[in-house]
Amino acid sequence: MNLSLTALRAAYLAGTTTPREVFGIIAQRCEQYHDHNIWIYTLSVGELEPYFQRLESASAQALPLYGIPFAIKDNIDLAGVPTTAACESFAYTPESSAFVVQRLIDAGAIPVGKSNLDQFATGLVGTRSPWGACKNSFDPSMISGGSSAGSAVSVALGMATFSLGTDTAGSGRVPACFNNLVGVKPSIGLLSASGMLPACRSLDCMTIFALQCDDANAILTVAEGEDGADAYSRANSFANGARHYGQWQGALRMGVLAADQLVFFGHEEYATCYQQTLSAIAESGVELVEVDFAPFIDAARLLYEGPWVAERYIATSPLIQERPEALLDVTRTIISAGDKGSAVDAFKAQYRLKALRKAATAVLASVDCLLTPTAGRPYSIDEVNADPIRLNSNLGYYTNYMNLFDLAGVAVPTGFTESGFPFGLTLVGEAFSDRRLLSVANRIQQLFKLPLGKSQSDYQALSAASANNSQRIAVAVCGAHLQGQPLNWQLTERGGYLLSQTLSLPDYKLYALAGGPPFRPGMVIAPQGEGCAIEVEVWSVPASEFGSFVAGIPAPLGIGKVSLQDGSQVSGFICEASGLAGAEDISHFGGWRQYLAAK
Repeated sequence: MNLSLTALRAAYLAGTTTPREVFGIIAQRCEQYHDHNIWIYTLSVGELEPYFQRLESASAQALPLYGIPFAIKDNIDLAGVPTTAACESFAYTPESSAFVVQRLIDAGAIPVGKSNLDQFATGLVGTRSPWGACKNSFDPSMISGGSSAGSAVSVALGMATFSLGTDTAGSGRVPACFNNLVGVKPSIGLLSASGMLPACRSLDCMTIFALQCDDANAILTVAEGEDGADAYSRANSFANGARHYGQWQGALRMGVLAADQLVFFGHEEYATCYQQTLSAIAESGVELVEVDFAPFIDAARLLYEGPWVAERYIATSPLIQERPEALLDVTRTIISAGDKGSAVDAFKAQYRLKALRKAATAVLASVDCLLTPTAGRPYSIDEVNADPIRLNSNLGYYTNYMNLFDLAGVAVPTGFTESGFPFGLTLVGEAFSDRRLLSVANRIQQLFKLPLGKSQSDYQALSAASANNSQRIAVAVCGAHLQGQPLNWQLTERGGYLLSQTLSLPDYKLYALAGGPPFRPGMVIAPQGEGCAIEVEVWSVPASEFGSFVAGIPAPLGIGKVSLQDGSQVSGFICEASGLAGAEDISHFGGWRQYLAAK
């Protein structure tokens, strides 16, 4: 049975299956993959019964997640079920569920159980658990990725439609890559952290693992919401709302790493897969721009080499002080280092982070999103056991900076190595660009058309609804705002950059307006058959600056829609008919620059 949200919901609405039947199949799969060490706790038949009874008197149409099974990483609370963080001595039984978990249950979702993790969410490997190393869904000798190990593998192997993980250093992305899943690492605070045991409270966020982007967006839509009980919770922005998700259309500019900043730690198959993936993306019409990844790399080192490890110590300090033997050796070694820093170290690191963030902001402002490998390479469980700290550190090369910089990310599968192991990329953007990143990921999934999870099903068609860059607006200019012209500063000083030099459709006339300086043209729609193609530049302007730009445009000029030669329409300068009194028709020049050159 295909457990994607799209497929399962369609089956429920058609009446071809029931939640009881679905969970019967899940129970069989849990038994089949028992030796993968996916679960710390699964709900019994008796514990599931109230969920089934509730849904039997509810409408599948009214509940967006009716009967949808999901896994919960075992550092997130589910009422009445122990939370262990993979440490039995730490376990407690919460009276209420985490804020996000309750929202999902209220929407009709049913928890399968609590999934295995690297102890106290400390690790990117999935091997640091007394419940055993969680095995990869494609190759049991390989790591699953962590710390959200069981959360990812449960979805890939068809025991849950989606799952909740957490992410401090990459735990919502690395396991997605290694198990052929979409991994959403939301903006910090978009999902409430109430009822989640933090590794680093100021950095952590809950994450979502799903088979494809449509599912991920639907789950995020239910799970998100400001929580007054969580000091780090933040309200979503209008531009990042669910209605802005779809397939990214039109121009797309992605930042990629220079060759000397790419590291695959000797794994030729991952290096080859990366280059093949980039070639396919470029051939699809995406503009790939080389950017400097150095500030991101330097920030990644700060997460474990800097004072933030002290936050891990805060979360576990009573246990580590009173019963240090309760922790695995590798977990204790990493967390114990958090007791050695000073306030001076903390401030120095903050100063360094601020400088790095400034450089990273400039990089992100130059592209629609950053595109990196999700992980440099996979490792076998034996390799990680033999060298647990160094290899774990390698896995964070492309991920550790993200929450330090308060960014959003989406891991998306893009292919398989020659030996059949999953590979994927991560899309990176500023906070509250989650829907934009998901829309780009939608476009990428539609490009590569991979099967879902580990043999869950063949590729499923995704939403084709149009989604465009809501954080930047394309503006066509035809006169004083062109490059080198006297008002171009009004674009550049607002953070605008040139997208293209092109022509309008041959439907316009261009006039040199009376008055000035600065002298300006006016572009108007011509009577049918009398128009010309006019040279224009298309600029990308931050949406936050667009209002002030428009407010400064004097009559008779304004902003309307301009049709370009490729058939697209963008916002652009138009002129009121009343402004043509005393104006000179210069349409035959084909553009403002040509007119000026002829004067």
